[in-house]
Amino acid sequence: MGEACVELRNRIRELAQSGHKNILLNLGDVSYVDSSGIGELVSAYASVSTQGGRLKLLNLTRKLHELLAITKLLTVFETFDSENQALQSFRA
Repeated sequence: MGEACVELRNRIRELAQSGHKNILLNLGDVSYVDSSGIGELVSAYASVSTQGGRLKLLNLTRKLHELLAITKLLTVFETFDSENQALQSFRA
């Protein structure tokens, strides 16, 4: 949604500009994602990747998982159900 997208964009930009190359987004409490939200996730992924970083997703809800599958974005994003596994994946 509007404000949430702007907030996500700004926070990702802040993290990347302050030198954080590995970003893990916990989406477990996200109940709804529209096309703008999907666009922001893709934009954030591209922005972080361009700066040599990696953006990964954690705790996808069933609906968000289905949406990413339908849009074929599950082939783009690395997703995890375990925070520990996600964090370890940055070391690999």
